[in-house]
Amino acid sequence: MLAPQMEPSPTPKLSLAAAGSVLIGSTLAVIGVCILIGWLFGSAAWGFLIGAIVGIPVGVFMTYKRYGHAL
Repeated sequence: MLAPQMEPSPTPKLSLAAAGSVLIGSTLAVIGVCILIGWLFGSAAWGFLIGAIVGIPVGVFMTYKRYGHAL
């Protein structure tokens, strides 16, 4: 007897442009919120600094959460 035909498994969709957009967008969103909070407390520069420190890991996490299955 012949073996049943196997269907190919679907390949995950990974768009590098979309992954980059998620990374940059979420990082900039966190930086923007922290700049506003820093501005309200009197120093937008400190808000930017804290936003960059917090925003980069948040951006990486959001990109991994969205596209982690494609790895």
